[in-house]
Amino acid sequence: MGFAEDITKLSEQVRKRVDNVSGEEAAKMALIVPFLSALGYDVYDPSEVIPEYVADFAIKKAGQFEKVDYALAINGSIVMLVEAKARGQKAEAHDGQLSRYFNGLITTKVAIVTNGIDYRFFTDLRDKNVMDKEPFFTFNILEYEIKDIENLKFFHRDNFDVAAITNHAEEMVYVKAITQLIGNVLRFPSEGFVRFLVGELGTVAPGYEIQGRITGKVIEKFKPIIKKSIQGSLVELMTRSLNQEMAQTVESNSTQQSDKTDTETEEVNNVEEDKAKINTTEEELAAFEKIKLILQASKNYKFEAQYKDTVSYFGVNLGKVTWWFLRLYLSSTKKTFIARLGIDEAKTLAPDFVVQEIPAATGEAWSKVTISSIEDLDKLAPIILRCYELEAAKH
Repeated sequence: MGFAEDITKLSEQVRKRVDNVSGEEAAKMALIVPFLSALGYDVYDPSEVIPEYVADFAIKKAGQFEKVDYALAINGSIVMLVEAKARGQKAEAHDGQLSRYFNGLITTKVAIVTNGIDYRFFTDLRDKNVMDKEPFFTFNILEYEIKDIENLKFFHRDNFDVAAITNHAEEMVYVKAITQLIGNVLRFPSEGFVRFLVGELGTVAPGYEIQGRITGKVIEKFKPIIKKSIQGSLVELMTRSLNQEMAQTVESNSTQQSDKTDTETEEVNNVEEDKAKINTTEEELAAFEKIKLILQASKNYKFEAQYKDTVSYFGVNLGKVTWWFLRLYLSSTKKTFIARLGIDEAKTLAPDFVVQEIPAATGEAWSKVTISSIEDLDKLAPIILRCYELEAAKH
């Protein structure tokens, strides 16, 4: 069983038992210890998972030495510290001793604060060997996405590498901050941003160059123009991302009529497809019946698969169009399907087929699998079932 499957199984177990967990000790045994085990640590080895850890430099408080709930060691070096909270308690603030331990243990670069549901990961991006006040990564065992699993892999015992974690943490923090900054700038263009764009118009073509000084009056004139331009540019970028895939998989006459984006974008923009153009073929319906038979093998979920046909693709979902897990492109010249799955896992589950990574406007990991006919779907039962169960686990 792979790491993603381990986390999915743990998520199901936590969901079943969480209502019966009360207090910090129960949270440790029922929720937190299984999570550490899923990360590859031997929870039965006290030299690897050290409960109630007391360091040499621990200070006494109220007659007792300060301690942390768990210290995780690899080859004798403590690499992570864990502070446990009761299930109902927020995993936000951390006690002073956790940061003191983090700052005092040179080999430790990760600290976790958790209530068994939310896991908040801290490191020392601001000042070396000084624990940051804000986490660089947060993981919810009951509500997570595929990209969260990819981030969580960095903390698995078999993958643990201080340099890799530090680089990844820094990237995550700055990507998040810059994304937020860009979002704010695009929604509410500042005077400086408007001035910059107006000043750069001449680089597009000499005829667009603004003559003279860019005054406050010029700025006010261009603010609404720039807002409208930003909206148009974002829609174009999202449309282009998916249309590149459509162009490879849909017959030319359909492609020329298809300027729809994915379901989420359609809902945001309230775009209704022209139903008269949709032609659900016998091949698509036969493929759907094959997929339904494959899904019956799932032992964990019993969602009834449904389909939504569009001009561009034939989508299979769990009852809501946004809960899709497969999209089929069955033209007469080329047949593929999109799996809502990362490229590495997709290649593992479909070793005898051509699998390619494709960009997704939502930031998810998607893979394209090329088939010769819908008969190949029977051979691809593992990847189809995996996509189904991953989507089902979210809901």
